[in-house]
Amino acid sequence: MTETVVAERKAKVQPRAVTWRRAARRNPLWRAAKRIAFYLLVAAIFVYALFPFYWVIRSAFTPEGDLFITPIHWIPQHPTLQNFRYVLETSDFKKALINSTIVAASVTVIALALGALASYALGRIKFRGRSLLMYLMLSMTIFPQIAILGALYTMINRFHFFDSLKALVFSYMLLVIPLTVWVLTSFMRALPRDLEEAAYIDGASPFQTFYLVVLPLVAPALVTTGMLAFIASWNEFLFALSFTETPAHHTVPVAITSFTTGRGGTFQYPWGEVMAATLIVTIPLIVLVLLLQRRIVAGLTAGAVKG
Repeated sequence: MTETVVAERKAKVQPRAVTWRRAARRNPLWRAAKRIAFYLLVAAIFVYALFPFYWVIRSAFTPEGDLFITPIHWIPQHPTLQNFRYVLETSDFKKALINSTIVAASVTVIALALGALASYALGRIKFRGRSLLMYLMLSMTIFPQIAILGALYTMINRFHFFDSLKALVFSYMLLVIPLTVWVLTSFMRALPRDLEEAAYIDGASPFQTFYLVVLPLVAPALVTTGMLAFIASWNEFLFALSFTETPAHHTVPVAITSFTTGRGGTFQYPWGEVMAATLIVTIPLIVLVLLLQRRIVAGLTAGAVKG
């Protein structure tokens, strides 16, 4: 009886129909088409991301008179360094490079010092209101810069910081510190508590534990966060334009926009010099990333796995 029932059930089972999706997956032409489409998408994203930088390089080495000729020469026919000479001979631009270096370095150091202490407290110490403080830090980055520009302008005038590098350091801290605290807190939370407990057993104070045990472990995260803070301070434009007036206190984004007429004519905007200045400003960031790429990659992945 049992064998008869099993035989009847097997007879009722119909072979599974092959759908068009399964057939397509088995088809080598379909696999090749998917692979080609994937590589075309990657190539399109690659071109989209790098084309502006290529255009900056092409325009920086192109003579002023050849920038707008048609048809377009994708490679300069008569490459020149005259645009770079003109930019580097401009005293205001050289002063702006020094100002940007001072401001960005100062903001990065102060933000890392304050951010490391704050993130250690938020990430390793339990107290009431910790989550509220974290979300408060996050909310500070939501508002656009223009929304707080008026209040900052009033404060900076009251402190007599206007048209000075102190105004830029003060205003940039409002942008960089919340980012620094938020990023470093995730790394602090990922550290195992056994190391701190061992340090306390050996007689270390909380500050000694933070300085001698925790900071060396989060060094990659500090490098990554410091790079983000430095780039944000180096590229900031709105506050630098609003809180500085004289060229002696301008940073490089403002100095680049301050280039007036070119050598070719009264009504000709100096695109060649602007592109050369943009390339000069971008090179230090690229060099820093290349020199610290191992630390940056380690910092980006350090908080991914707890313990």
